[in-house]
Amino acid sequence: MSVKTILVSQPKPESEKSPYFDLADKYKLKIDFRPFIHVEGIGAQEFRSQRVNIPEHTAIILTSKNAVDHFFRISEETRFTVPDTMKYFCISEAVALYLQKYVTYRKRKIFFGKQTIDHLMDTLKKHKNEKFLLPCSDILRDKIPETLSDNKINFTKAMLYRTVASDLSDLENVYYDMLVFFSPGGIESLLKNFPDFKQNSTLIAAFGPTTANAVVKNNMRLDVHAPQPNAPSMTAAIENFIKIGTKKK
Repeated sequence: MSVKTILVSQPKPESEKSPYFDLADKYKLKIDFRPFIHVEGIGAQEFRSQRVNIPEHTAIILTSKNAVDHFFRISEETRFTVPDTMKYFCISEAVALYLQKYVTYRKRKIFFGKQTIDHLMDTLKKHKNEKFLLPCSDILRDKIPETLSDNKINFTKAMLYRTVASDLSDLENVYYDMLVFFSPGGIESLLKNFPDFKQNSTLIAAFGPTTANAVVKNNMRLDVHAPQPNAPSMTAAIENFIKIGTKKK
């Protein structure tokens, strides 16, 4: 099938050097961006119902920029002044640098890994005497708390925000050749907004195994899947699909 229009279920890239723009130019595609899900913070009352005492903790494990934002938001709403002695353990350097929005960047108090909780574990083990707080969403992957528990890290999980479906009603009569998803939440949002959705000739691309599984479990056809050995990124997988389609003509 010919691909001319693509809807990517993520925010539009801030950089003009995005591979999506290169793909659009190369194959004369119309690529639109629209988040299918968004994050909403929980209120102070709901947070208190979890019986998590932030002042008891001496260190924070931060797995995303959302976790950073909502930790400081809930601290302000509960009138907790984050002490200068607090230590921050970030999943990546990007998250660590984002902390500068809220704290003075001191390398001795801010530590980071290379993208996964496994990469951060050696550093966490060196600070086993700390009591860690893990700010998270309602869809935190099991691997993170399981890895912490397996390594006997003393931590408390605090759900501070949740992922919810965005309102997509304005797309009801808009059609794309391909829809691109990056999380099961995106699939859920599609079906929540359009419960009578019929895939028909619409192509569906999914990034990651859990997203691909969500497509199949909802009885939809998975046409493009990344990452693959010959397509480590979503854009590479889409390009490969387009190339195969072009050769068949």
